[in-house]
Amino acid sequence: MQRDLRRLDLRSVLFGDRAFYRMVLAVLIPIIVQNAITNFVNLLDNIMVGQVGTEQMSGVAIANQLMFVFNLCIFGGLAGAGIFSAQFSGAGNRKGVQNCFRFKLYLCAALLIGATGVFLLGGEALVSRFLHDENATGRIEATLGYGMQYLHIMLWALIPFSLTQAYASTLRECGETRLPMLAGIAAMLVNLFFNYLLIFGHAGLPRMGVAGAAVATVISRYVELFIVAFFTHRNPDRYDFVPGLYGTLRIPARLVRDIMVRGLPLLVNEAVWSVGMTKLNQCYSVRGLDVVAAMNISSTVSNLFSVTVFSMGVATSVILGQTLGANDLEGARRQAWRLAVFGLMITLGTELVMLPTAPLIPAIYRTSAEVRALATRFLTIFALCMPLFSYSNSSYFILRSGGKTMITFLFDGVFTWVVCVPIAWCLVHLTHVHVTVIYLCVLLADIIKCALGHVLISRGVWLNNIVAGK
Repeated sequence: MQRDLRRLDLRSVLFGDRAFYRMVLAVLIPIIVQNAITNFVNLLDNIMVGQVGTEQMSGVAIANQLMFVFNLCIFGGLAGAGIFSAQFSGAGNRKGVQNCFRFKLYLCAALLIGATGVFLLGGEALVSRFLHDENATGRIEATLGYGMQYLHIMLWALIPFSLTQAYASTLRECGETRLPMLAGIAAMLVNLFFNYLLIFGHAGLPRMGVAGAAVATVISRYVELFIVAFFTHRNPDRYDFVPGLYGTLRIPARLVRDIMVRGLPLLVNEAVWSVGMTKLNQCYSVRGLDVVAAMNISSTVSNLFSVTVFSMGVATSVILGQTLGANDLEGARRQAWRLAVFGLMITLGTELVMLPTAPLIPAIYRTSAEVRALATRFLTIFALCMPLFSYSNSSYFILRSGGKTMITFLFDGVFTWVVCVPIAWCLVHLTHVHVTVIYLCVLLADIIKCALGHVLISRGVWLNNIVAGK
């Protein structure tokens, strides 16, 4: 009898009822759709550029790796204000949400100025750090040229991307996930349309290659911003933070201080983590240009399949943030375990799809057989490690929802530099093991994060209402 009761208790802790899963799916599905569309466009963009040549594809991949650092700085910076915004939304505090949005605007402006300066002044030096192959001097020069061409055009996309994220993140934190999804779909169609015209020179337009891919992306970013901003302000009754949003740009000093205290570690974390991932790719690139090309294919495809993991994390932060803001701490504790288990189940289903398709997608690329084979191995390894990513990702977003941003900084960014980067650097420079073995060893380090995350969630250190009294 006691054993049966334990089973029932465990089941109630780990699994919710139908109403719970309907609520989760209502938040989760639009986020998955939007992220899947974005990553599918990146995949098609990658394939189209890959049809032009391997050097072009590698140059774009390296430039996008640098843009990836900026994008994650935006995500991390907005997430700090987003913790408060989600809890303000749960508490029904409209002015609190507005102040968080204004903070996001100031932060985006600061990051835009800094990123533009870095890319203009140091872009060539940064791209060059990924180019290592003594027997391919001509290929290195060509790859550098294509990378810089793409990077300079993509600078025009930084403004609309940042503003779109400010609007879209606020909408999600208030429970609105459909509008960002629809804007993402529109941006995808625009991107694909202009990719086809400008990369290959159809409909009487010039064949622009790499530059065409960049121009198409810039156009799609502005379309996405227009849709999100226009329909948000067009429906003030539906999005109650809109009326008076730009009536003032002042933010209460106390709130700015609180967001900075909890949000700065998130911004620093995303910057440190993304630079760490860039450093990992730079370590892999020491093994030659074929590794750069294969890693580009693998990361583009794996990003598409891992949208379920990332989207589940975003949904977790929104759901738990609103529950904590409503001061239902015990309800948040139950939701956390159920969301982590649900995310793991979704990830296992994704893994079962990814494993048999891993050899198929690299075959589409117009590159060497060696690059395709290497990309397939990378994809297979990534698929096998996906359950680890799912649980560590859930742990990260659960801790973040309660404002434990310093812990998440140690858990994520510091971990990458203290554990993952040293593993990659030592194996690349001090051994002759195959690069796929190095990649596997780096990914398996997430076992440590899963164990740490489990302990922290179990202890409930994240159960905090950080907007009470504000």
